[in-house]
Formats: sequence, C-alpha cells, structure tokens
Amino acid sequence: MTDNAGFHVPHGKTGLSASPSDAPLNAAAIHQQLGDLAGTFDVQVLDECASTNSVLMDATPADDGRIHVVVVERQTAGRGRRGRQWQSWPGGSLTFSTLWRFAPGAPVPAGLSLVAGLAVVRALEILGVQGLQLKWPNDVLVHGHKLAGILVELLPGRGRTPAAVVGIGINLHLPAGTRIPDQPAVTDLGEHVATLPDRNRLLAAVLTELYALFDTYAAAGFPALRGAWQQRNAFADLPVRITGDGNEMTGICAGVDDDGALLLRTDTGLTRILTGEVSLRAAQ
Repeated sequence: MTDNAGFHVPHGKTGLSASPSDAPLNAAAIHQQLGDLAGTFDVQVLDECASTNSVLMDATPADDGRIHVVVVERQTAGRGRRGRQWQSWPGGSLTFSTLWRFAPGAPVPAGLSLVAGLAVVRALEILGVQGLQLKWPNDVLVHGHKLAGILVELLPGRGRTPAAVVGIGINLHLPAGTRIPDQPAVTDLGEHVATLPDRNRLLAAVLTELYALFDTYAAAGFPALRGAWQQRNAFADLPVRITGDGNEMTGICAGVDDDGALLLRTDTGLTRILTGEVSLRAAQ
C-alpha cells in the first residue's frame, strides 16, 4: 500500500505505555463513526491481502457515487516508493487505501500525497496527538520520527473518469525488535500517546478529513491548502540534502509551490523538485 521506511523501535521513549486496540476493524463500526458521511463511503474490511492499493487497482470498483475504501488487518506485500514495503500486524497498524474519482475530462492534479498527509495530521491532531509534521512528499512525522506513509497511484485513463488510489499506513503499535537497518527514524503512535485510539474511530477521522480537504482541493487546487502544509513542514528553512536517480543536491528547504513541488534554495537560485524518487534528509 504505502511507502514504508521500515519498522524500528526508536530511542528516547516517552515513558508512556499504549497497547493496541482490542477492537477489530469493523465496517459497521467505521460507518457509525462517520456519522453523516456514512453513505459517502463504501468500506471493505479484509483480514489479509498483499496490498490494499493493489486490491483497488487490480479490480477497480464500479463508479456508484461512493468513495471506496479497503482496510486490512495484515498486509503482506505493500508497495512503496523506491522499492520499499509497508507491512502490518493485526491491531498494530492502520493500513488502508481509498479510491478517489475526479471530474470527467479533468487531469488528476499534482500534490495529492501532500493533501493526504495533511488530512492524516489533522485527524491525529483532533484526537490530541502533538508534535506532528509533514515531510515532502509523502511522510507524516511525530517529533522527527516517521509515523505514517502515503502512496498515490493513478488509474490508467482509457476514457474513464480520472481517478487515483491513495494508500495510507499509520504505525500504531509495532512488535518489539522490528526494524530495518537503513531506516532508523521510524516510530509508532504508542510511543507518543497514553492511550491508542480505536482504529475504527481513527479511520473514520482520517476519511472525514480526506473528504473535506479533497473537496477543497477539487474546487480550488493545492494553492488553497499550501499554507496549511507549509505550517507543518518539518524541514522549513533548514539545510537539506536531496538524493535520487544517482544525483544529489543540497540547499535550504523553501517549502512547496502551488503545484506541490519541493522548492530548494541553492547558490544558483530556486530549484523545483518534481520527481517522487528523492530522499530528503537534514544536511550534515
């Protein structure tokens, strides 16, 4: 589903203790939490799948006017940027994908992953989580550690309504000892809250924020949300190093432009970074 930096038991624990929710994922419970938006979403709950993005990409639901959601207890082969995977464990993560359709004939606009990240942050902020930031193009951080990842995949046109599958994975409570050596800065929500939210409630909260922000996005584009993203930019005005495709650039992170492209201030001026195959790190 989403781009995973891997699992890691971080240093500097907060001292808080949180355990995974005992409540299983349940479509009826999610719809109840959605309230007035319940009829807007079709939610499918799976025990296991290779990738929630693949479920929607490989067998795209018919356009019935609803936003289709696939959420899974355990994902075994989630796809991510740069060949990484996002795995999940029952009760230990919230892993799901949503299918969003756009106006017929309209190109799918850029910046979807940034808007999705903002929706995740807003949902978690409403639930009381502090220290949240965004890392371009598709990561949600908490106190500098990766908490969630996003992967956006566009569905082929072939005369159909433009559509995108937005996959999101949020680490809630990772099994002890799980880590990937080259990705040390990954955390879970249990490290930062006293009590983990019920996953059905959390999913409903994220879907509600996605619906609101994507509605704004469809009407006014990313410029309407750019300021909110910039306020949470983890690397604002900091020296950074960007790598990808065998190249490396350093400069000052100047935020993002109206298309969602990263702006890098270098000795030669302002450079727009468009490709998603980059790695953003604080410069040493």
